[in-house]
Amino acid sequence: MIEPAPFVERLGGYRERIRTMLERVLPPASRPPRRLHEAMRYAVLNGGKRIRAILVIATGEALHADAERIEPPACAVELIHAYSLVHDDLPSMDDDDLRRGVPTCHRAFGEATAILAGDALQALAFETLAGAPAPDAGELVRTLAQASGSHGMAGGQAIDLESVGRTLTLDQIESMHLRKTGALIRACVRLGALSAGARDAEVLARFDEYARCIGLAFQIRDDVLDVESETETLGKKQGADVDLGKPTYPAILGPETSMVHARALHERASERLAPFGHDADFLCALSEYVVTRTS
Repeated sequence: MIEPAPFVERLGGYRERIRTMLERVLPPASRPPRRLHEAMRYAVLNGGKRIRAILVIATGEALHADAERIEPPACAVELIHAYSLVHDDLPSMDDDDLRRGVPTCHRAFGEATAILAGDALQALAFETLAGAPAPDAGELVRTLAQASGSHGMAGGQAIDLESVGRTLTLDQIESMHLRKTGALIRACVRLGALSAGARDAEVLARFDEYARCIGLAFQIRDDVLDVESETETLGKKQGADVDLGKPTYPAILGPETSMVHARALHERASERLAPFGHDADFLCALSEYVVTRTS
């Protein structure tokens, strides 16, 4: 396991690298249509943990990928994530006022521009990914598309909206989050592995199970933080899920049991990467970070 100081330094280094990459990919705010481009940059560059892009890069590096092969998919997943947040925050969805400690995109730019910004970010993601110098760029595009669509993130959000005010079983809530949060996280790890040229079924299966576990653990920690943390720390309204009547892990299991479940998922994730030795140390540390983070 990586010691705390080196892990934090590496995490910070990845975030700086990702921001530089995104600055390069996004259209300049000075280029027409200026307001749309301003909104796109606002949505993407205004903070964020960058966990998804980091997963792409760290997985690729664990499998010895060339840097130029993992940077386009890392950018693409971050653009998809940003687009999803812009749309999730809209009045017709979660109607949130804060994201990453600042007004949500539709509050800052208006609903119409926010919708267009999300649309444009999604298109830019696939444009970026299609140009990746990977062994099979088509497979990368397919992976991200499936994770983003009705069988993945969008489908999970649809189930989430349909579940407001209902009581779900643990199996139902996990099924929802395997789509809403987990599908994109699993795609990140698969994109990193494919960009490294990994095709062995056992290798891909081990990395996929790692991603499945941390995707669920990430959502559990999010749900617990929504109950226990403060708005200033979260960067978004505390208790928003409870106010909306959304089914959450703490509502079903309670916060303490939810965290027991999250820690078990972390242990399972780390076990799956044990055969890769020190090459997977950072990914194991990242799994622990997912369940211990404070925002």
